[in-house]
Amino acid sequence: MPIPVRVEYAHRKKMRQYNKTYYRFLHWPIWIWVFFLAPGPLTFDLFAKGPSAGNMAWLAVVLLGTGIAGYYAQLPGVEPKPYILRFTEDRPNPLYRKVCYSFAWADVVTFATLNLVGLAVAAFTGKWYLKQIYQEAYFPLYGAVLALGLSGNLPRVRRSTKGEGTERRYFYGSVWAVTLAQTLLMILWKAMPRTHAADIIKFAVYVAVLIALGSCAALGLLPRTRPILPGELMVAD
Repeated sequence: MPIPVRVEYAHRKKMRQYNKTYYRFLHWPIWIWVFFLAPGPLTFDLFAKGPSAGNMAWLAVVLLGTGIAGYYAQLPGVEPKPYILRFTEDRPNPLYRKVCYSFAWADVVTFATLNLVGLAVAAFTGKWYLKQIYQEAYFPLYGAVLALGLSGNLPRVRRSTKGEGTERRYFYGSVWAVTLAQTLLMILWKAMPRTHAADIIKFAVYVAVLIALGSCAALGLLPRTRPILPGELMVAD
């Protein structure tokens, strides 16, 4: 018997005409984090060794760039009013949305994939090659995902916003799963000893969390992961 997926109906959602100032401001750190993570090997060193001059310099660049983009309403969620009101409306997807969500997809897919590979190697061989994996594979994988996004071949970055009612659930489901799995992995990395048995546990927990949260997202049990069925006006975040 199929498990029912929770859905939302557009006409039952309260529509807002404008984004409040605090709402716009709270979306800015999201995009700071997205672009700050982009140079993966630099980010790897941040978590492995702590902040460096390179991290601080890149953060300053990101703060300036996203600050200017936000001021001119060129970041998703930072606009004075929502861009998407009808989920079935065939409207052109603005360039800034395609760029921002392409980088977000690249962050999510690349970090999740490389950490999974590194954990698997450690669990099955007893040796860690995660730094080498990041050095060799990060930019090719990141560039491939970014290219898919910028060419309009990923959810939320297509030429039209017509599929937003279902596309956003794929994005938020991925973000929930990867973010929580990465956070738990970081806690385990700090708390557990550097042993092969611990590496196996970290790998098992990481995979289990990804699968569990991915399943919850598929069933619409996590915030913003329910498919939104066509209807009246509805605001997209």
